[in-house]
Amino acid sequence: MKNRTKIPQLYLGLILALMYVPILLVVIYSFNESKISSVWGGFSWKWYRQLFRDADMFEALRNTLVLGAASCAGAGVIGTLGAFGATRVRWRSHGAVERLALLPMMMPEIILGMVFMAFFSLIGLPFGMGTLIIAHTAFCIPYVYMMVKARLVGLDPSLAEAALDLGASPVRVFFDITLPLIAPALASGMLLAFAMSIDDVIISVFVTGVDVNTLPVKIYTQLKTGVTPEVNALCTLMFLATVAVCVLAGLLGRGKNTENDK
Repeated sequence: MKNRTKIPQLYLGLILALMYVPILLVVIYSFNESKISSVWGGFSWKWYRQLFRDADMFEALRNTLVLGAASCAGAGVIGTLGAFGATRVRWRSHGAVERLALLPMMMPEIILGMVFMAFFSLIGLPFGMGTLIIAHTAFCIPYVYMMVKARLVGLDPSLAEAALDLGASPVRVFFDITLPLIAPALASGMLLAFAMSIDDVIISVFVTGVDVNTLPVKIYTQLKTGVTPEVNALCTLMFLATVAVCVLAGLLGRGKNTENDK
């Protein structure tokens, strides 16, 4: 019986090791003196100092954050409106339209990248930050749509009906009743869209311009000449920033729960 209870613990430990041991190695080798990542040459802050002097790297990081924020904001608006309309309107081809809306999430990114490149070339749109935002917004919409629609399906329709009976307009009902109720799902979908945007390489390679470089594309192009531990240093700082955001979100959520209990 004891052996059976240990199996899930061993399985969980193996999964956690596969997830976090590579991250731990990246953090350790960000302090590596040697330029060769696989060879330990001693402890050093050299790559952090070099990182903060690398203007191109921080420019690529800034472009990535701007792109992620713009695309997840656009996907949040379009995905929320699409999900709201899909739950309110009924037509015979409802299922086909919904599958079509989720198609960018299921289609291989290399196909999407080629389609976007051909489309932008056809309409004569210059490649750059604008084409990146349009392409990233398009493939991020399904993530928001899926999360928000699942939340809207579970809402009690009597809440909106009661507000309408009391004289509220449909627009006010949406902003005062529906939007606060779907806010957690909307936030989750936008965060997922943001993560997908800043992680994308394939689509960005097809639609970026010569004057605009994102961080994933820059790191990908560096693979041809060899990635230095400077990238490890950047990954470590981004990982620490992510952990700090998660801890802060947990503390804020705990504080809200404490206030509600009181």
